[in-house]
Amino acid sequence: MNTNSALIVPAPSPAATNAAQLTFHDGLKPLIAIPNAWLWFFWIAGLLALGAVAWLAWRYWRKQAAAIKAAPPLPLHVRARRALEAALSLLSDPKAFSIAVSGVIRDYLEERFDFHAPERTTEEFLYELQGTNLLTTEQKLSLGDFLANCDLIKFARYEPTETELRGMHAAALKLVNETEPRWAPAEIQSSLAASPAAAAQ
Repeated sequence: MNTNSALIVPAPSPAATNAAQLTFHDGLKPLIAIPNAWLWFFWIAGLLALGAVAWLAWRYWRKQAAAIKAAPPLPLHVRARRALEAALSLLSDPKAFSIAVSGVIRDYLEERFDFHAPERTTEEFLYELQGTNLLTTEQKLSLGDFLANCDLIKFARYEPTETELRGMHAAALKLVNETEPRWAPAEIQSSLAASPAAAAQ
């Protein structure tokens, strides 16, 4: 046996030499980008601003709620006087004026004496009023004339003079003044004395 025979190494095939070689790149970017620091700053500043606005709004709401709760409601007769004072701006429109002043008096009497005047016609209201001692005889007669005059203007298209309208206003104001509760605190009484309605008397 010949021990000196040469070792034959097969040559690489063309397919093997043409195969794509695997390469690694050290310069690839990371999969997760680091966020910009300024973006975080603006987010935090915006949240702080929203929190400050919400806090200020809450404080304002609490102040308003406390002020409303602390302020006592105006007494009924004070509200009636102010409504009658406001009705004077309607003197140029007799029908609107008569509707306004009669509405004030009916609402006032309803709340003052628990007397449901607005749901009744003038005749029904006056008839029921005659059987009570809520008003004096003079006040009942004055109220009857007042409401009759209001109905005459509202429904019969009567055109009164300004003097007549002011007389109706004075009668309504007199009724409120005579029937207001007398237990009102002194500070309320002093404020009424300084009101435009009281000064006009």
